Amino acid sequence: MKGMNEQGFRDPKKPLPPKGSRIHLLGICGTGMCALAGILKQMGFNVTGSDENLYPPMSDLLRRLNIDVFKGYDPSNLDNPEPILAIIGNVIRKDNPEAQAVFKREIPYMSFPQAIAHFCLETRVPLVVAGTHGKTTTTSMLVSILRADSWRPGFMAGGLLRLTGTGFDFGEPPWFVIEGDEYGSAFFDKQPKFMHYKPEAVILTSLEFDHADIYKDMKSLIEAFQKLVRQIPSTGLLAACIDWPGVCEVIKAAPCWVMTYGTRPDAQWRFEDLRTNKDGSTFTVYYLNKLWGEIKTPLIGEHNAVNALGVIALSHWLGVMPDAVLEGLANCHGVKRRQELLGEINGISVIDDFAHHPTAVRETLKAIRSSYRPKRLVAAFEPRTNTSRRSIFQNSYVDALSNADLIFVREVPNPEKAPEGDRFSSPKLVDDLKEKGKEAYLGKDGIQLCNMMVEKLLPGDVVVILSNGPFEGLSSCLLEKLKEKS
Repeated sequence: MKGMNEQGFRDPKKPLPPKGSRIHLLGICGTGMCALAGILKQMGFNVTGSDENLYPPMSDLLRRLNIDVFKGYDPSNLDNPEPILAIIGNVIRKDNPEAQAVFKREIPYMSFPQAIAHFCLETRVPLVVAGTHGKTTTTSMLVSILRADSWRPGFMAGGLLRLTGTGFDFGEPPWFVIEGDEYGSAFFDKQPKFMHYKPEAVILTSLEFDHADIYKDMKSLIEAFQKLVRQIPSTGLLAACIDWPGVCEVIKAAPCWVMTYGTRPDAQWRFEDLRTNKDGSTFTVYYLNKLWGEIKTPLIGEHNAVNALGVIALSHWLGVMPDAVLEGLANCHGVKRRQELLGEINGISVIDDFAHHPTAVRETLKAIRSSYRPKRLVAAFEPRTNTSRRSIFQNSYVDALSNADLIFVREVPNPEKAPEGDRFSSPKLVDDLKEKGKEAYLGKDGIQLCNMMVEKLLPGDVVVILSNGPFEGLSSCLLEKLKEKS
């Protein structure tokens, strides 16, 4: 096929398509794909896309960018004019009719990370943020610090940064900050996404078992991250959080300078005297047991203080002045859907959060409780990811959600996506929470849960909605019904 190599995708050595050419993204409403669409639009391409699920905030962003999006996958989406390139997201299966039309018409195609490498990274210095937890928030911190130091880094994040209102910017040389996701790239490109990024430096925030649909055990996950750090040149840097045993294993493969950070006393970068309230956090940072400075940030929770340490370590290596680090962290309000206060009605605060792994759920609830104490903490949880649909974390979610006082749990959406005999049980989770003395309720979907919650909520409650998806619009539904009730 013309312009394509033996694997079927465009040869990255080929020049970029001419500006104005149509590039079409299959699965465009994923957070990463939406960000890529925005960058391609910035670069002057005619960008279109298709997706089955169109929901805010990504659907709103695509509308603001004037990017045409087709609802559903159909070969006709590739007509008038036919795209010069198709970018196929990892949500797309091999039997997808639109993907099949791409192959039949011999339209050049790439996976999402191949496209990032081709369009964004070849002329930049890649700074990769990887790990099980905290990638997007850590990315937002690094972008904020570099901007405070008078750079305009390119970046791509798995969410919308409150600093910029987007999850992307093509930016200017030399830096490009990008999340390094360990999930598979596409059905035709089985590598972890981060294997395409060739980093100059990596922040490794954490390492815990996840993505049970593609990694069989912790050993295979560690091996994937070891492959990532082996790509770092000897002149590069690995900033690694040694609070996690898996990270300590990955460090052994690093061919470069390693800076360690975390809560352990032997970490090179650590903090003391963490103080948190609903307006943010303050803590004191030490480097090699010497006072480095005091940090003030709008972000809350010990986990975000640890994330800040990783960014401070990398910034130190890059030569960023301490004043810019302090300014950048003070001005970093994080990412939408990460501890995002959506509204307060009749004294009831409604917070949206992307947490879905049990560790992320636990740390999010702990952070919000510490900031809003002594108010009653209410959690609504949706087990929507490919891992949370499986039984592996059945008991872990009991412990994680027990950090709330009142819990609402959705039935597992699309349970057939998990193997029969290895499926998570929402009814069992609710029963187990009740056995621990918690008040817990089960609902078939977000709408039913919304109606249940409105009847149970009291003035002064703090509600945290935990899901990596739209949750049937639970947050907006709840705010609307609370307004009606008040």
